[in-house]
Amino acid sequence: MRPVICMITDGCLAAAAGDWLARVAAAVRAGVHLVQIRERGIDDRVLSAAVAQCVDLVRGTPTRVIVNDRLDIALGFGAHGVHLRSDSFPARRARTIVPPGFLVGRSIHGGDDVAVARESVDYVIFGTVFATSSKPGRPPAGTAALAEAVRASSVPVLAVGGVSADNAGLVAQAGAAGIAAISLFSDSAPAAAQSVVERIVCAFDLPLGGS
Repeated sequence: MRPVICMITDGCLAAAAGDWLARVAAAVRAGVHLVQIRERGIDDRVLSAAVAQCVDLVRGTPTRVIVNDRLDIALGFGAHGVHLRSDSFPARRARTIVPPGFLVGRSIHGGDDVAVARESVDYVIFGTVFATSSKPGRPPAGTAALAEAVRASSVPVLAVGGVSADNAGLVAQAGAAGIAAISLFSDSAPAAAQSVVERIVCAFDLPLGGS
């Protein structure tokens, strides 16, 4: 089964990276399922414009755009879902105002958070699984904790934090439905997105214990 792959655009707009939309376009062409726009500390107008651009870019493709924690902007500018922080408002509250088919996800960070997987969410993102520069100082949870979250969850679990083509097989063996990543896409040229996605898919296709 093809893994769910989520590209996270953390810091792209805040850093005024001129090629951010090109990176998103390349990831969409490569077949990512989700583009999570996670841009904190920027002007609402800039964020809203970015969401509208991404929604327009994915039109006619299977890729869906989700906005980090800003349900108002997600609904107002045509996004396909919202991703809630672990400490955000309850997903069931969002369900009362979103249209049918609207995706609601949530971040979880450990065993105590797994209960949220029983909320009104479509998926959860678990991390940090491996050490990563995007979360300096945060000890990695590891794949055993990821596997525990998968067993406790009734919805798909995506792994985040230091996931690469080299360790994606460990994520697959833990039972995760896929991965979410920042640097996997931001640290390479847009033209490399196809190769990145193919390597992740191959890692999930290996039999358990394969290499």
